[in-house]
Amino acid sequence: MTIKRSALALSRREILTLLGGATMLASGLLSPAALAATGSAAPQVKALVFDVFGTVVDWRASIIREGQLLAERKGYNVDWGVFADRWRAGYGPSMNRVRTGELPWTKLDDLHRMVLDELVKEFSLTGMSEEELQDFNFAWHRLSPWPDSIAGLSRLKNEYPIATLSNGNVSLLMEMAKNAGLPWDTILSAELSRHYKPDPEAYLKAAELFSLKPHEVMLVAAHPSDLQAAAAAGLSTGYVHRPLERGPDVPRTRPAPGLFDVYAEDFLDLARQLGA
Repeated sequence: MTIKRSALALSRREILTLLGGATMLASGLLSPAALAATGSAAPQVKALVFDVFGTVVDWRASIIREGQLLAERKGYNVDWGVFADRWRAGYGPSMNRVRTGELPWTKLDDLHRMVLDELVKEFSLTGMSEEELQDFNFAWHRLSPWPDSIAGLSRLKNEYPIATLSNGNVSLLMEMAKNAGLPWDTILSAELSRHYKPDPEAYLKAAELFSLKPHEVMLVAAHPSDLQAAAAAGLSTGYVHRPLERGPDVPRTRPAPGLFDVYAEDFLDLARQLGA
């Protein structure tokens, strides 16, 4: 005997489809604002992939915290905000060395360590053992999520498969998820295509692994350049505003309207717009 799903088991998006948004609006059961927040924002999308550093987790505040903990143990006198910014600034150039063939394929953990080794000299972080250097380098595995990340991802997971699509290597992203409680369905990484974003291969590998067409996968990110590259590869795009990624002294401005498929203030707003 075939048992049909009850109305209670249906998602909000399915209920709205069955009943008709216009009917609910006319009856007063759904406000215009709520109607705009149904799954109609991107009906073609069947899976969501997320940039991680800056979009899901607050890398800058996390690295500052890790530096302060290190300083308590070692007695360093360092402006950890400047240190965090300098460490992050080495991210793009080190990936470009891989992209141009100057370096063979190199995991992000190892690129982070190359940058760290230079910063240790620059900031005179003397007396660190190899074990301490390795642990500090793995600070990138212990980044804290933005306040809305876990709740928003959990809601989105009710409606869509959700995965990372980060330049971080798989082990880094897996340990970060375990540490922060991020509820991914799976971990996707540039490591799987051996192409760092914004190479198109990184984005297209996600669609291939989900067995979907590129436009059926939405990249969610706080970085317009990442989203523009994803769009050029054929993916749908969702911008999430993270004004404090670079700290309160360097607030991020919103990109011009019309560049991306969805604009959201945070993950909870994104969930509302996608009907989750």
